[in-house]
Amino acid sequence: MDARQASHRHEERLMALANVTGVGSGRDEESGEDVIVVFVTRKVPRDRLRPEDVVPDELEGVQVRVLAMGEDEDES
Repeated sequence: MDARQASHRHEERLMALANVTGVGSGRDEESGEDVIVVFVTRKVPRDRLRPEDVVPDELEGVQVRVLAMGEDEDES
């Protein structure tokens, strides 16, 4: 399954997670691989999230990247 298909298939579930504002697909800058992109208001360490709110590292064999698009992390 490609990143675009996987992102569409899992979008509803991902959008229900804490801090998630959007879901899409893109290309990882380092590896050049297609990835699922999950946009969040701010990144939160995994140990501070409820287990059900953790964004998975991979979905259906496609890597997931989390991008903070909200508050500036330096201001916290």
